Amino acid sequence: MRLTVLGCAGSFPGPEAACSAYLVEAGGFRLLIDFGSGSMSAMQRYTDMNAIDAIILTHLHCDHMLDACTYIVVRRYDPSGARPPIPVYAPLGASERIAAAYSSENEPLDDVYTFYGLQPGTFPLGPFTITVDRVNHPIETFGVRVEHAGRVLAYSSDTAPCEALLRLATGADLFLCEASYLDGVDNPPGLHLTGGEAGEAATKADVGRLLLTHLIPAWFSEASIVDAATAAFTGPVEVVRPGARYDL
Repeated sequence: MRLTVLGCAGSFPGPEAACSAYLVEAGGFRLLIDFGSGSMSAMQRYTDMNAIDAIILTHLHCDHMLDACTYIVVRRYDPSGARPPIPVYAPLGASERIAAAYSSENEPLDDVYTFYGLQPGTFPLGPFTITVDRVNHPIETFGVRVEHAGRVLAYSSDTAPCEALLRLATGADLFLCEASYLDGVDNPPGLHLTGGEAGEAATKADVGRLLLTHLIPAWFSEASIVDAATAAFTGPVEVVRPGARYDL
């Protein structure tokens, strides 16, 4: 199983990174987890944009799904001909939200996407076993656990501390975890993790490696977030970058 970071900026695209989008591959199957603002640009650098087999959208904030709107053009109007619809696993209302952002909420998208509503539980997807659970964010949001050949990738999506996050991350080889906020300041409640909270979750879940994502460098010091994470977690800690690849 391979993880490729396409986008990792928090809340809005940064000067060097698009918003959240992560490509997970195994056995020739390409799963895209989140499709945030600007990430189609990186997709074209690191993979064939027509080769995506399935998409998971963890929630419907723009920094995690907006380029699913732009992708309609790629699939619908490719000069080489029509392509089969891509399965999209997302919170309820995703079809209407994407259609409204593209053109009209009443526009059918069944030529491009086949939508499946996410709910807590486990399901097969290509060669993967996927587990999703509701995490702590203002709108319906799912963290994701991806298992393949005895290896585990866990992804927090956007969340404040919660038990569901720990369940999803337990024993993961790679824990891709958001760390948007600074420790020791008055952050908005129920929205995002600090670096220290990401490190604490990694320790409690006994993960192998902590990959920090969704940082907002325009607002908060990356070094401070990393320092807080490494103080709370003694294993390897790294801030992800666009184009970074991790083999499990």
